[in-house]
Amino acid sequence: MVELRTMPDVNKLLVKALSGAVTKKGRRAELPNRSLLIMDQQQDIGRLADYCKVTGFTLRDEVPATWLHVQTFPLQAALMAEEDFPFSLAGLVHVTNTMRLHRPVRVGEKLRMAVRAENLQPHAKGAVFDMVGEIHSGDDLVWSGSSNYLATGAKVPGEPAAAVRLSAPEVPPSQQWRLAPDLGRQYAKVSGDSNPIHLYPLTAKLFGFPRPIIHGMWTHARAVAALGGQLPDGYEVKVQFAKPILLPGKVGYAAERRDDQWRFAVVNKDGKPHLVGELSAQ
Repeated sequence: MVELRTMPDVNKLLVKALSGAVTKKGRRAELPNRSLLIMDQQQDIGRLADYCKVTGFTLRDEVPATWLHVQTFPLQAALMAEEDFPFSLAGLVHVTNTMRLHRPVRVGEKLRMAVRAENLQPHAKGAVFDMVGEIHSGDDLVWSGSSNYLATGAKVPGEPAAAVRLSAPEVPPSQQWRLAPDLGRQYAKVSGDSNPIHLYPLTAKLFGFPRPIIHGMWTHARAVAALGGQLPDGYEVKVQFAKPILLPGKVGYAAERRDDQWRFAVVNKDGKPHLVGELSAQ
């Protein structure tokens, strides 16, 4: 466990990741055996207000679960940017995300956060691993989450496990979202994730995209926010990211409830999913 005194600067880490992409290529795939920890972090209510505005949440004293993921992201980036991490942060693909809100968290609560990497596995397109985060307030575990990332082209021993797909809702979209050309820059400002693929046409083209793509975690947050006042006090939400959403763009949102579980999807005009998810009360 390595305790950090200040929260890492994600923008500086992304620059470091871009410069380290070549040096890490071909390195043996082995995850570092340590966690990064930061104590007593005060939440920024102004930034939270901006986050809620960009993602569709109502600003309340109780914060969204996806906002808590954003609080841990600088620790994720710091761990993945370290010299002994086998994959370049700049080339990773976010495949799935799971998070659990164990109880409501108020904006005034100070947070103790820790992140670690684990579960390195072979994948048909390379290798996958999990970035696991936990947030405590006092003695309470209030949030936990796992982001699964794909390092394309990487090789680790073993055979890939069969992929488990979440089921999409069996109802047509009930909402349509229009995504502005600068939405990636808006979300980067409130989340701290300024990966060039999300910002401008020119920077996106450098990485093979015809236009900027919106952050997967924006889509995740917007999908959960769309459930509004129906969200329980504690819940687990799982999402799988499929096709990137180009900016500007237009997508549909479908959701259906069965007992205490929601199934939802963000889809293109042909009904093909960009994101599929499920949320259940805990």
